[in-house]
Amino acid sequence: MALTHVAASSSRSNLLKPISTALSSTPFLRRSISSASDDSTTITIETSVPFTAHRCDTPSRTVDTTPKELMTFFRDMATMRRMEIAADSLYKAKLIRGFCHLYDGQEAVAVGMEAAITKKDCIITAYRDHCTFLGRGGTLLEAGFYGGHGIVGAQVPLGCGLAFGQKYSKDETVTFALYGDGAANQGQLFEALNMSALWDLPAILVCENNHYGMGTAEWRAAKSPAYYKRGDYVPGLKVDGMDAFAVKQACKFAKEHALKNGPIILEMDTYRYHGHSMSDPGSTYRTRDEISGVRQERDPVERIRKLVLSHDIATEKELKDIEKEIRKEVDEAIAKAKESPVPEPSELFTNVYVKGYGVESFGPDRKEVRAVLP
Repeated sequence: MALTHVAASSSRSNLLKPISTALSSTPFLRRSISSASDDSTTITIETSVPFTAHRCDTPSRTVDTTPKELMTFFRDMATMRRMEIAADSLYKAKLIRGFCHLYDGQEAVAVGMEAAITKKDCIITAYRDHCTFLGRGGTLLEAGFYGGHGIVGAQVPLGCGLAFGQKYSKDETVTFALYGDGAANQGQLFEALNMSALWDLPAILVCENNHYGMGTAEWRAAKSPAYYKRGDYVPGLKVDGMDAFAVKQACKFAKEHALKNGPIILEMDTYRYHGHSMSDPGSTYRTRDEISGVRQERDPVERIRKLVLSHDIATEKELKDIEKEIRKEVDEAIAKAKESPVPEPSELFTNVYVKGYGVESFGPDRKEVRAVLP
């Protein structure tokens, strides 16, 4: 669960002001560090590996970018990585309770997807959602983010419903419905995909394949782990989910396809460094050498760092200074969250029920009124 309790103004709920709001609004994260970081220069990059397609063409491996976009990618992914590391520490200190699923290692999916779409497009995902939420801008109100859902696979039919609304409104937008390889065998996913294909809905199903559904390797859970082919009659594309530019190119391709032809599946080949949740050490079903090997060879943040350095956009020292400033921003947001008061019980109803309809919350004996919604 994302950190809440950052102090809020009197006009908005504390629950709508998580740590990501503080991080996304800070001027530092959008500040250029040198005159090279602008949009005047076009840089051509080739994706790390080719795309693999099912019943569709493959996008070009050549992607155009700018120094400004490269630096934005670095800042955003470094912020996501630092936020998740901080969440790990806070959970272990029992300052975050309940379930906590961390995203470090998968940041390229969130960043690359955002670079290809607009805030009018919709994203709905599962519970590993902190960085997706931050990428959307850190707000529940304006960003086209429809939450992280705890019931495995349940967000996919909801996402297809969003796509139905988009087609009905004819607003030329799409919905990205994200799920993991562990949810890929859910029956509701195939039911929703069938309806989406029948009605040519602008639905893009994104399987974030980090190769371990909870603690089960994909090959033990799926007879066919080629998830991009699982749609059968629906086209699919396999993407290097550790390469932000491959994700950007694939999502741009998928949006264009979905608006013209209906649903498409994207399988993001990615990897999580933490366990499934904080209760999972993540080392009983895979080796530490495997994890360190992925870090050394495919880490998404380091991939962008190498591109920035190779194109002389920033120096190693400048990138280190950015990371230090990000750490400071995260620490300040944590301090602000710790200082903030615990929300009133009535906040549980905020943005759930329509105001003025008089909702009451009772104790277990149904005699004591605990909270009343105005």
